[in-house]
Amino acid sequence: MADTPDNIGPRRLVVGAHYGTADWLAQRVTAILMALYTLVLLVAFLFSGPASYESWAGLFAAQWFKLFTFVTLISLFYHAWVGMRNVWMDYVKPVALRLLLQGATIAWLVGCAGWAAQILWKV
Repeated sequence: MADTPDNIGPRRLVVGAHYGTADWLAQRVTAILMALYTLVLLVAFLFSGPASYESWAGLFAAQWFKLFTFVTLISLFYHAWVGMRNVWMDYVKPVALRLLLQGATIAWLVGCAGWAAQILWKV
């Protein structure tokens, strides 16, 4: 077996961060949640009568809807994080630049989450 390369079979060298399955599942779960939220918004839009500020403010006044919206936004931000982290890891080779971009992405997404919470609970 001296002819067998080290990159196949049980002796294969496995490298990387091993995010694969967990990231794949996270992307699917967050996408399903965002699709469900989109359907709820669509139903609310179609059956709420004429669109006005008062009708939308009334919809967002319910605590369950604020929470559903916030959970969906957190899912969106996590979905974006997984995607952007993978882009940075795949295409930005200098480690310092990649870490800087990942840190900036995290800061931006956390800031967006805080801003979303502030907006939702002002209504």
